[in-house]
Parts: sequence; C-alpha cells; structure tokens
Amino acid sequence: MKKYIPLLALSALSLCSCADFLDVQPEGNPATTSYFLNDEQAIDAIDGLYAPIHQEKGFGRELFWEQGAACDIVWAKTRGYNSLATFDYTGNEDPIKGGFDLFYQNMARSNWIIKQLLDKEKKSGLSAIEHRSLGEAFFMRGMAHFWIAYRYGTKEQGVPFVRYEDFEGDYDNSIPPQQASVIDDYKYIIEDMDKAISYLPKFEEYTDDDKGRPHKAAAVAYKAKVYAYWATWDATQWNNVITMVNSLETDYNRDLADTFAEIFSSDFKDFWNKEYIWSIPSNGGSSGGGVEFVGVILEDKGWGVYNGWGQIKPSYDIYEEMVKDGVGNERLVRSILEYNQEFQFFGEKRKFYSDTNLDVGFQINKYMDPFKHKDADKEGYVNTNGNWPTARINFPLIRFAEMLLFRAEAYLMTDQPGKAKEDLNRIRKRSNLTELTENPTMADLYHERRCELAFEYTDHLFDLKRWHRSSNAEIKQLAEKELNASPRIRKYADRSNPESSFTIKPYGDYKVKSTYKDYMMVFPYPYDQITKSNGKLKQNDGYN
Repeated sequence: MKKYIPLLALSALSLCSCADFLDVQPEGNPATTSYFLNDEQAIDAIDGLYAPIHQEKGFGRELFWEQGAACDIVWAKTRGYNSLATFDYTGNEDPIKGGFDLFYQNMARSNWIIKQLLDKEKKSGLSAIEHRSLGEAFFMRGMAHFWIAYRYGTKEQGVPFVRYEDFEGDYDNSIPPQQASVIDDYKYIIEDMDKAISYLPKFEEYTDDDKGRPHKAAAVAYKAKVYAYWATWDATQWNNVITMVNSLETDYNRDLADTFAEIFSSDFKDFWNKEYIWSIPSNGGSSGGGVEFVGVILEDKGWGVYNGWGQIKPSYDIYEEMVKDGVGNERLVRSILEYNQEFQFFGEKRKFYSDTNLDVGFQINKYMDPFKHKDADKEGYVNTNGNWPTARINFPLIRFAEMLLFRAEAYLMTDQPGKAKEDLNRIRKRSNLTELTENPTMADLYHERRCELAFEYTDHLFDLKRWHRSSNAEIKQLAEKELNASPRIRKYADRSNPESSFTIKPYGDYKVKSTYKDYMMVFPYPYDQITKSNGKLKQNDGYN
C-alpha cells in the first residue's frame, strides 16, 4: 500500500510567509510566478500544507505537553517548561510558541494557494485536481485557524486573521487584524469549511492513492467542533452541533467502527473504517512516515528492543476513571497498559513493567498494535529509525465517536437527555460496557468523553476549560475539580517486577499548581509577537 498524502515530505515550494506572521517588515514577493501551470504543481503546493502539522512541533509530540495541566497524563520525563502544567503560562514556552508559529505559517500558505487558485478560476477555470486543491486549501486554512482561535480567543477578544482573497490585487503584507471577538473568527472558519465542502470530493470518491486528504465529511466534522466551542459563548450554537452530526450520519454514512480495536489497528484494511473522518495515516519500515507520537509514548529504550522515548504516560486518575466501568473492561485494557498486563512486543508475549525514567506505573496502549508483530521494523510496521519512531497506524484527528459525544453534549444542553442516552450507549455498547438505563447527566458525558477519547488530540484540557464556563453547574464543578487537582501515579516497590506492590502518590515533577482562573482558558500570546505588532496585537486579559 502506498504512503498516503499526510506522509509526504515538505514541498520545496517557496511561499509568501515567514515564521513570525506578525513581522512588520515586508515579506517580499514569493518565488512563485510560474506556479499552478499544471496539476502536479497544484498537488505539490497542497502537499506542503500537510507535513508540518504532523511533525514534532505539531501532532507529533509538542502540542500534547500542555495536557499535563489536566489529570489524564504525566510527562514521565522532566521538562523545562513546567508552567504548561501549572497554569503559570508565559506564552513563550517552546511547545505552544512552536505550535503558534506552525498554524500561522499554515494559514499564510493556505491563503496564498487560495488566492492563486481563485484568480486562476476567474481567468481560465480549474482542472479537477485544481478544484480539489482549492477545497483542500480552504480546509487547511480553517483547521489551522480553529486551532489558534479556541486556544487564544475569547468573546471579548479574537485572534489575528486575514483572507488574502479579500484584497484587490496582491496581499499587501500588512499585519493581520485582531478580530473583535473569537466569534468573528469562528464565523470565518465556518465560511472556510463551507467553501471546502463545495470544492472537496466525498471520501468515497478518492482513489487509494489519495485517501488521507480532507473530504466533505471532514469539513462538516470541523464545523461541528467549531459550533461546540462557539457554544461556550452562545448556547444557541448547540443546535448547529446536532445538525452537523446528523449530516455526518445521513449525508456521509459515518458510523462507529465495529470494534474499538479496529480504530487503532496496524492492518491497512482497517484504516478506512466507518468511524474514520480525518487522520494522519502513518507507517514504519525504512521509509516510514507520519506521527512519531507512537514512539514518544513507548517505554524509554523499549526494554532494549526498540528506541522508545518514555514520554507522556497515563496517570492513575484516568485509570481510576476508566475502571469505573469494571476491572479489565475492553476500553480500559485497549487504552492503558498497567503492571503485569500481558501484551505482544516484537512477536514476544510480555508482562508490562517500566524500568526507566520517572516511574508512573502505566503506559498508553492505544497505539501499540504495530509493535506486536515479529520483526516489526523489518516488516514495515515500525520505523527502522528509532530516532523517528513512526509506526503503521491511522492516527485519528477526528473520528465519529467524538462527533457522537459532541451531539450527546448538545442534546443534554438542549434538554434532550433521552437522545443523549442513545448516543452514549452506542459508544458504550461498542466496547461491551454496561449500557445506561437512566437518562444521562453531564457527569455521564464527562466520563464518556474523558475515557473514550483519552490520549487523543481531542484536547481534554480545553474540554475542561470550556466546561468551566458552562451554565451547567454539574459539569462546571467536575471541570473545576480536575483543573485544580494534580495527577497521581502508582509508585512500585520494585520497578522491574511486574507483580510488585505499589502505593498511590502525587506525580513528582510539578506538584505546586496555581489555582485555575477563567482567564487561563486561553494562552498568552508570545511576547515577541506583541512587540513586533507595534500595538496592533493586544495581549489576553490576565497576562502581563
């Protein structure tokens, strides 16, 4: 099977953007005067949008460090930016600053492609490939904008954004204006996703070589997420969430995969299951690519077999939440490795234990399927280069279960608990969990969303932050409790003995945590961006 589009390397295309999107100096003219002369050039331009987001400062690793401020994961290796886990944000922490640059670069590149293709469409029309490429650019601009908007924008103050196509002639390289409210940003994102839908094909219309590219249903799913975050400030948007998820079912035939394990399978035939919406298809072998996250979470040095990095481990808190559904339940076992749990590693049956780094007693199991195969690296399941530990897995960015959880939340927030129960029970039934018999509450929603989506890039921390502003007292209280708690771990008496006894203790790397306040819902802008803006970028309230 070929490597799908998100695996491709960065395009050599030189675009009119720089790392500091607010740089007040003119950026000059891009070396692109002869671009979009044929389909291959359009493909090259679009491919340059994908690779950056799954590299290390994107979904490969860096964006996940901030989850240490919730209670589902611990870092398991000492880092130099504990402020991400204690709410003492500066805005200059390398992981969030790198992500800030990454997504604004992506917006600028998308902007340029959109402008060029719209101009060509007016002058001479577009080929089928260029038509699709324009949809991909609208999708990627909306996706990048969303990641910035909800992480930095509030109702009182939006984030900087500009559309190149709104300028007569070429973009004048001015500093993007800061929107008055994040709601204005959300409106722009919805417009981009609507444009994407009008240009993109359905997933089923792609050939195998192009699966992994955005498609109509992926844009609809992002609209659902945008409306859910918008509902933080305007509760009427919950109705739009319901409409979007309904459309995914009726118009695009999205559904749950038959089994929980199928979603995280290392078998290519399972990649494009019913639950798939958008992902980063990854691979191993000597030329594998995709996300290194699967190697980042593996035991450091992989018990002498493979170079795992030993970072980002489950806490006792998320284990405790999952075990409420019964010891050894299917979702728990498939999500978390605990001491003495059997698993396959390079063809050998093992019992899990941890022998390096900060011992926490657990490891993420969701993405371990590629490592079960004998000679996993030589057979193409795991990258032969342990310094870039990608593996064959369809790493989800959006899957249909998340959409059901958003719709269930919307039903609860619009006083339709019976319909919420149906959606939650679909998820529970798939993992052979006891179905709910009474109408659910927001506490049930909290449990299901936290457990089903654990260790995925669905942003549990920002779930807590938006819930902390909810009008529902129950979910607000649960969010406040977790935001102000510190994660716990299992401390084993003998780390090398899978059957060793343990005690439950606070994680030792960042014990002192600031009391959470509402302004911490968003990050502060990097200081250098404030300086370079010459007063055009206002820092978020609560930060110096």
